[in-house]
Amino acid sequence: MAIALRLSRGGAKKRPYYRIVAADSRAPRDGKYLEQIGTYNPLLAKDDPARVKLDEDRARHWLSVGAQPSDRVARFLDAAGIMERTPRNNPQKAEPGEKAKERAEEKAEKAREAEEAAKAAEAEANEAPAEEAAAEEAPAEEAPAEEAGEEKAEG
Repeated sequence: MAIALRLSRGGAKKRPYYRIVAADSRAPRDGKYLEQIGTYNPLLAKDDPARVKLDEDRARHWLSVGAQPSDRVARFLDAAGIMERTPRNNPQKAEPGEKAKERAEEKAEKAREAEEAAKAAEAEANEAPAEEAAAEEAPAEEAPAEEAGEEKAEG
């Protein structure tokens, strides 16, 4: 028989209260268990000593006979100094999905295009005063255009 150290839920709706139990791993969560070895009240403050109560001797006994703790119970045992818990690491957990990546790429492209348009507008604004100054300095360019108009009128 595979034994698990896990939480069994009690309490009212939206008012959870858990027993830390040693149970057959095939038994239902709130079903029959072999022994209650502690309690957990998540509604209490994290620094409250009554939040987690654990019978350390019985927990050690069940671990010695091969009981496997659930993730949450393993945290409690680690905090009590009974069992060393290896931290889990999943670097891909925070990575966004494919569609989110596509949306981010599209947004980056639009931002890049907007930047380029702003730079082009700024460059045109800088060139415009230079063109105005050049136009004022060179009225000779307008004379050939006037001459061409006169030639058409004569012809």
